[in-house]
Amino acid sequence: MRDINAQQITDIVEKLCIEANYHLPKDVQGAIKTCRACEDYEIAQGVLDKIVTNFEIADSENVPICQDTGMACVFLEIGQDVHITGANLDDAINEGVRRGYDKGYLRKSVVKDPVRRGNTGDNTPAMIYTEIVSGEQIKITVGPKGFGSENMSAIRMFKPSAGIQGIKDFILETVETAGPNPCPPMVIGVGIGGTFDKAALSAKKALMRDIDSKNPDPYYADLEEEMLEKVNKLGIGPQGFGGKTTAIGLNIETLPTHIAGMPCAININCHVTRHKTEVI
Repeated sequence: MRDINAQQITDIVEKLCIEANYHLPKDVQGAIKTCRACEDYEIAQGVLDKIVTNFEIADSENVPICQDTGMACVFLEIGQDVHITGANLDDAINEGVRRGYDKGYLRKSVVKDPVRRGNTGDNTPAMIYTEIVSGEQIKITVGPKGFGSENMSAIRMFKPSAGIQGIKDFILETVETAGPNPCPPMVIGVGIGGTFDKAALSAKKALMRDIDSKNPDPYYADLEEEMLEKVNKLGIGPQGFGGKTTAIGLNIETLPTHIAGMPCAININCHVTRHKTEVI
């Protein structure tokens, strides 16, 4: 059994909140630049050039990539041989978010009640997702989620008879309905299977994958490629001005499910697909 002090978790979450909001992952930067090189529509070229300039300035000057610095989504893979000492885990994470958003001059966007509103003033509480894995380490990923894109997400509880065509149509319908709202070029996370809640979580976790990674199952790897191509043929383009670059990535995650169901969730992210990871 390995002891890990909660203070160490707080310090790492604080750092990751800042780094994720300042520095776009290299794989996402590369995907945007690759799409710019292939884009032949003049307005789309100009928009992508501005997007590249924006994340390069944020990177070099240590400032937020976007004014919407998101709701802090914190994913933890906790080794079953770890004992967390010194404080409650959720409290430690929220303290890290509180410090990170204050120290990094990041916008506080969380309200304490979904209907009656009222800003909490420090961007807490975080949305915390924990998974128990083997080993004696903790893997922490912070993915700030802006709501221009989160609002465009959807879930549908298909019957198995809908088949793969039902899922394909749903992906295209969701992206087309989203249009320019999620600040394309977007990244699309798709979760298929599980239950209502697990499908949504799978879709969100799909956004944490490297953008150039593929599903290990060739069937779903091919589906990722096919649907990314079809999404880009919709012609929404960067910021909705038209062009070939509606999405720079589409990742699919799957889970076993019930014989009577085939849940499918789609979680959309803008081109600022932020996430940073550290292992203790």
